[in-house]
Amino acid sequence: MTNTLLSQEVRFDRALIEKYDRAGPRYTSYPTAPHFHEGFGPAQLKEEFIRSSNAQADRALSLYLHIPFCDTVCYYCACNKIVTPDRSRALPYLEMLIREIELMGQHFSQQRPVTQIHFGGGSPSYLTMEQTARLWTTLRANFSVVERQQGEFSIESDPRESPPGTIARLAEIGFNRISFGVQDLDVAVQKAVNRIQPLELTHRCVQEARAHGFGSINIDLIYGLPLQTEASFLHTLDVVIRDLDPDRLAIFNYAHLPQYFSPQRRIDADQLPPAEVKLRILEQTIARLLAAGYVYVGMDHFAKPTDELAMAQRHGSLHRNFQGYTTHAECDLVGLGLTSISQFDHAYAQNYKTLPEYYARIESGELATFRGVELTRDDRIRRDVIMRLLCDFQLDRAALGERLGIDFHHYFAAETPEIARMTEEGLLEDDGNLMRVTAGGRLLIRNVCMAFDWYLANGPQKKAFSKTI
Repeated sequence: MTNTLLSQEVRFDRALIEKYDRAGPRYTSYPTAPHFHEGFGPAQLKEEFIRSSNAQADRALSLYLHIPFCDTVCYYCACNKIVTPDRSRALPYLEMLIREIELMGQHFSQQRPVTQIHFGGGSPSYLTMEQTARLWTTLRANFSVVERQQGEFSIESDPRESPPGTIARLAEIGFNRISFGVQDLDVAVQKAVNRIQPLELTHRCVQEARAHGFGSINIDLIYGLPLQTEASFLHTLDVVIRDLDPDRLAIFNYAHLPQYFSPQRRIDADQLPPAEVKLRILEQTIARLLAAGYVYVGMDHFAKPTDELAMAQRHGSLHRNFQGYTTHAECDLVGLGLTSISQFDHAYAQNYKTLPEYYARIESGELATFRGVELTRDDRIRRDVIMRLLCDFQLDRAALGERLGIDFHHYFAAETPEIARMTEEGLLEDDGNLMRVTAGGRLLIRNVCMAFDWYLANGPQKKAFSKTI
């Protein structure tokens, strides 16, 4: 069914933003990762494999492979990574990752097609093409991977580590989607964050990707970095739109949390743009992207109207998981590698975060799960509500209640005052059945979702979240 809310309806409402700009989860999952616990291990994950397969024997799979290594550190980075120029360190990790793929593959029938694969990091570009091809061959040997033209197979690529011919080789291996980190084109900003990347490098990689049949090309940018000004970031954005013409853009707000991410301690906090400048950057970024024909998909993501993400949103089939927005709502997600997270209907599971622990578990012939959570019925109901808000920007209470077997008004009676307040203040429009996020409220969708998050009010808070804007 087509989503009746036009994707282009987004408005920068300064009064709303100033009122609601507070810390909150990004909702790549619900419950969020801070509520995972170490009482959930390999045995519980295997039970979830069985339950998932029994529920739908031919349900599709999505595979995520985490490559944790980077050659040099980008000071803004909050990813789980291992920074080392010693490429030999990738060899034992590659062997363990291959063994994990073989272990995981034993738990899934060949009836379950793999329709989505994503290589993330760290930097997957750290691996040689031969190592990447070996991983792909191992995946195909242990899972029922569909052909390249039938699936969505993506990789995060660093143009600084992609000499001519690299993108063509990735296409030969089987990839058909690609994301390039750019962050900023201003040389002073690049030096301040230790990521020197000339436009010419990225432009060549984008052109090669187009020439070799990559169906969707994403560019990542970050605003709020040291030495950025409104003029400098908008110049970067204009050049990216004009010269790179990506199918998708992810425009991230830099969250300066050096107490959690040690590389950020190398950033001079006095060089960070003030909050007012960041707000102006965001406002002008939205205006320019919409004027250029991009659609606001949600959170940090924009896409051309012809891109799969924008089309999925229009048809009400958009989904969100630990990789962000995706078109593959029907998949179970299997995480492979250090710190990766698996997602099933009734459970989440995360792998160990350090190499010694990860290696020891895989060498013992066991899955590398060290924590997770089994979802209660309430968790699954609230996840559904939050997911539909994040992806559709609206809720049909009657339809959702029928699908989940609840009386929405009765079940969420405690949330009714907050819904009413957000409606009065302009985040929502509500006719009693259809709850719709306003054009001005869409940028604050995390705040809307927070109203349905049981853990924020009732659970232990184990993490300081970033600001919602």
